[in-house]
Amino acid sequence: MLHRAQRGAVFGLLLALAVAGAGCKRESAPTVLAGGASKPAQAVQLLTRHLRDNDLEAFARDAVPPALHAQLEIAWREGRTRWPLDELPFDDRLPALLGALAAPGSEARLQQVFDRQFAGSHAELKAAAASLGLFGVQYMRTESGFSDAERHHYAQFIEAISRWAVSAPLGDPQRARRAIPPLAAAARSTALRSEADFAHAGMATSLRKLSPFVRTLKQVLDGYGLRLDDCLGGLQAGLQQQTGDTATVRMRYTLGGHSIDTVVQVERHDGRWYLSDYLRHAEAAVAAKPVAASR
Repeated sequence: MLHRAQRGAVFGLLLALAVAGAGCKRESAPTVLAGGASKPAQAVQLLTRHLRDNDLEAFARDAVPPALHAQLEIAWREGRTRWPLDELPFDDRLPALLGALAAPGSEARLQQVFDRQFAGSHAELKAAAASLGLFGVQYMRTESGFSDAERHHYAQFIEAISRWAVSAPLGDPQRARRAIPPLAAAARSTALRSEADFAHAGMATSLRKLSPFVRTLKQVLDGYGLRLDDCLGGLQAGLQQQTGDTATVRMRYTLGGHSIDTVVQVERHDGRWYLSDYLRHAEAAVAAKPVAASR
């Protein structure tokens, strides 16, 4: 029987992990302050630029105020959160994924898994991608943990990824043979193979170690027709409305050839602007109890 992490490392790399970000026409570079942006729309542009640069450490730094960032570092080391990975398409699956890729001889094993389970299964993979898209959109509409803005955005996001996956050559064995070795090497270079490794390294160091892996993942996805950096270079974000320290920003981008148009909430703290949903998730993360204490 195949280990779940091995199967996930094959199909997840080609589909679930594809949702690393998106964008479109280039905008001027945002003004950078310590822990945030100077204008509402630039809060979106700044984080998008960090994703394009594969700089997850800077993403975490600029997504929340400095005091909250310090609390998140503590919570990360205590195993209470892996924020901001849960703002990206990784969360609790990432250690198992990295462990499966980094294991000795993983290249041959994962290729065997792919050849046995996925190679040439184009119709099955297309059907799976379509089903996951339908399930994901329905989940977003019913799950209580998301804001209305998140529901609207992520439903479009999931649908775009599903449409890309339906037409992508996910079952091509030659592409898999080109993809698996660099991903395995990149995973090994992180030295992050377990939850314990993440906790020991801490948030800032772990995110810095993950950046080269994200770069390699993007390069692999290029081979499947999902050119994230072509879009991340200039997401369109414009101020829609501002009332004091709160504002709404319209965000438009193209993901996998499909247009996404949504509105996000931002708020100002100590003169710096942040995405409201990211702040809410980060505050919930630091308030969470340690895993051992919550059992």
